[in-house]
Amino acid sequence: MEVAFVGMRTDPPFAAEATARLRRTAEGLAARGHDVTVLCARWWGFDGTVWEDGGVTYRAVCDRATAGTFAARLPVHLARVNPDVVHAAVSPPAAVASARVVTTALRVPLIVDWWADHPADRPEAYRRIARLPATVTVPSRLAAIDAREHGVAKERVTVAPEPLNYRRVRAAPVSKRADVVYARRLDADANVESLLLALAELRDLSWRAAVVGDGPARPAAEKAAADLRIGDRVDFLGDLPLADLLPVLRGAHVFAQTATSERFASELCWALACGCVGVVEYQADSAAHELIEGDRSGVSVTSPQELADEIATAAERDRRLVNDSFAEFDRPAVLRRLEDCYRAAAEGRGLR
Repeated sequence: MEVAFVGMRTDPPFAAEATARLRRTAEGLAARGHDVTVLCARWWGFDGTVWEDGGVTYRAVCDRATAGTFAARLPVHLARVNPDVVHAAVSPPAAVASARVVTTALRVPLIVDWWADHPADRPEAYRRIARLPATVTVPSRLAAIDAREHGVAKERVTVAPEPLNYRRVRAAPVSKRADVVYARRLDADANVESLLLALAELRDLSWRAAVVGDGPARPAAEKAAADLRIGDRVDFLGDLPLADLLPVLRGAHVFAQTATSERFASELCWALACGCVGVVEYQADSAAHELIEGDRSGVSVTSPQELADEIATAAERDRRLVNDSFAEFDRPAVLRRLEDCYRAAAEGRGLR
């Protein structure tokens, strides 16, 4: 299948989560034998309009990521690719509208991936494009609610979560570095302090914790740990590549999820697959609780005190190194669902 992705923002060093999701999906489909082209603003640092990376062909529509220019030039470039299906990022909305012109002319389906509203886009622009795609893919039910609020029909929404890789989980060694782990970018939504308050309630118990991630909120989190007199038991490990994170997760007993905003809690998903008990502090703008519904090795709490209680209770559970109940999030399963989505859209049925 010839698949064309439309994503103006694809610069790897500065890629937002939505852009990273597009790249992972493109590379995953290419690995399964599809011909994959990404139409984007040029992000490689040399002359030339084409760049090959990870089995994916990147074609520059313009040199700078400017929504108006990108949308105006997109139709010609997309028509040259002549794909079987087009999968476009929802932002910028003008690019979605341009892609729709081409897919209508070529009589191929348009799929839109709706991660989250971008602050540079106007809400009315999303409402104008809500009825254009055959199918809208979202990472979670929380994201689906956002898409429906802009006018996307419920029956046209397909949840395609962020994938994990069970082969890497099983192959990873085990590190006994920490009993409790938190992993996420440490930004304004990280809310690490909630976990630190919980751990401070457990001073009399034997534990070590690790905070994985970096960002502007890290200094404040380190200071909070010191002020709570638990700094000597909390290791701030900074950013870790997946190869280094998985051993920490496999050796841990609990993964604490406290972030206030999360379209899809990827680190929590990996931790649950690694056998951790997931303790999730419920947040209205986070989809993390969706991963532990049905008590799949997790529990939801609403305060640092409840978080502390559940961390203590988790010590009574047996440690596991892998949890196969999250097989639906394994990379081949997620990519097969996308392939089904494409075929159904091409047949004009949509995917219910």
